[in-house]
Amino acid sequence: MKICVIPALGGSKRIPKKNIKDFCGQPIIAYSIQAAQKTELFDHIVVSTDDDAIAKIARSYGAETPFRRPAEISDDHTGTNAVLKHAILWFQENGTPVNLACCIYATAPFVREDYLQLGHDKLIRSNKSFSFSVTSFPFPIQRALKITQDGELSAFYPEFNKTRSQDLEEAYHDAGQFYWGYTEAFLQERELFSNQSIPVLLPRHLVQDIDTLEDWIRAEYMYKAIYGNI
Repeated sequence: MKICVIPALGGSKRIPKKNIKDFCGQPIIAYSIQAAQKTELFDHIVVSTDDDAIAKIARSYGAETPFRRPAEISDDHTGTNAVLKHAILWFQENGTPVNLACCIYATAPFVREDYLQLGHDKLIRSNKSFSFSVTSFPFPIQRALKITQDGELSAFYPEFNKTRSQDLEEAYHDAGQFYWGYTEAFLQERELFSNQSIPVLLPRHLVQDIDTLEDWIRAEYMYKAIYGNI
């Protein structure tokens, strides 16, 4: 059996009610639910939450909320692996064994069913534990700068100051949209960011981390540019 788990806490501090805030015409969590539904891959699409309002909206878009997330995994310091592990064990304890699980983040309005499908297909064709969305940095990380306590600029990697940008190795980062994994990988708490994972490369125009109000505004501009004014 395959399940999708969408973690969604109610206590967002930087953007109040972030997971159900309106984004271009519907609650932002709806985009994650709808993308999962369009794949037709999942036996269950579950929103793991500690919040009644989030649960109600999730159900209105067709997701399930078969349990309330326990308090011990409902704080800002809990990683998504613990949330996936809890969901997998809940299904197993209720007589439904899980083979594959996919975590889709609640604030991922650019997540698309074709990339979810690609992540699934790449994983099952590999000998890896996970697949997850990544994208490339728009600028060489070897040219990164920092501002010192004295207000001066300093290079993180001064040895690359005179290297041509086209000669620098390209770097990638987590796109913050989704990851797939086998049940045993979650239960054994294997490391996601390792050679146990296979990448699903996304174009940069479909990636925007949403942590601050500025991020949110930028994401809405991007969404409207791609899909038109809603």
